[in-house]
Amino acid sequence: MSDDTPPNGYRISRTTPESTAGLIGFGLLVLVLITLPLWDSDGSLQTPLVVILYYLALAQMWNLLAGFAGLISVGQQMFVGIGIYSLLQLAEVVGVDPFLSVLFAGVVAAAVSVPVALFAFRLEGGYFAIGSWVVAEVFRLLTTESSDLRGGDVRSLTRESLGGYSLETRTNLNYWLSLGLAVGSTLIVVFVLRSRMGLALRALRDNPAGARALGVEVTKTRLKIWILTAFWTGATGAVILLNTTSTTANSGFSVLRWTALVIFIVVIGGVGSTTGPILGVLVFWLIDKQLADAENWRFIILGAVAAVMAITAPKGLYGLLQRWRPLQFFPVRRRLVATTDGRSTG
Repeated sequence: MSDDTPPNGYRISRTTPESTAGLIGFGLLVLVLITLPLWDSDGSLQTPLVVILYYLALAQMWNLLAGFAGLISVGQQMFVGIGIYSLLQLAEVVGVDPFLSVLFAGVVAAAVSVPVALFAFRLEGGYFAIGSWVVAEVFRLLTTESSDLRGGDVRSLTRESLGGYSLETRTNLNYWLSLGLAVGSTLIVVFVLRSRMGLALRALRDNPAGARALGVEVTKTRLKIWILTAFWTGATGAVILLNTTSTTANSGFSVLRWTALVIFIVVIGGVGSTTGPILGVLVFWLIDKQLADAENWRFIILGAVAAVMAITAPKGLYGLLQRWRPLQFFPVRRRLVATTDGRSTG
């Protein structure tokens, strides 16, 4: 009998009644959101949802990197900025369709992440966090000083670079792209955690030395996740530009908007859980809705809530929910279930 074979009378299962219901509810919600442009004629829901959706995509990717791989990065804004300026160059200079450029922007971010990893992966813990932020600042400064990128100036997508799409078509495409990035990032986290790589990531997060002793290829495993998150974050940055249509290097590489705010969202929802970023982004939406005209207060209040949660409930809202009733909304955990009398362990 292999190590993966359960004892007689038991079977390994990932699903629970709650996870089955959660998946069905998630699927129905996605279907409703896909059809939103068809019945939200005035855009009252669609417009704010775009922001919520691309923040969810950023939060899921940061959570995959920090919450499961143990790589606490404070430099993810580097990939957002790379995605933004890649789309600008591709759409304006090369003449590539702006919506097709989203894919290429992600590829550029993923390609850049490889040499960055050669430096960043030499660092551990807090040094890695600071090092990633320093590298992001270098990219911001290089973009600001570049005569080709003109990062010090306000750059906007022109009518020609937007591909001649009508405003309604662009609005709908931006929304569907944001929805695809948000849903896709959630599914990526679920599928990764269900795989052997997911087990390796959690082993690396909890005990790197022990994982290495068990044969986990530390650098290779982390590099795969690093490149994946860079690609998705870069593509999300491109969609952010399509939604705002203008940028500067300071805003495109903003640590406050694209990393600090994302960290607040994940900490509030629950680091290291698939559902945490979803809960956190809902809190962000509520605060953002109430303080839409007071951006500084939005950051202050969201940061204060994150600080309180970090002290009083380190596992976030998802952890508080687990205290009340253990629930698994996405089927990722392996459970040993008795096949004879219905009892289960694990």
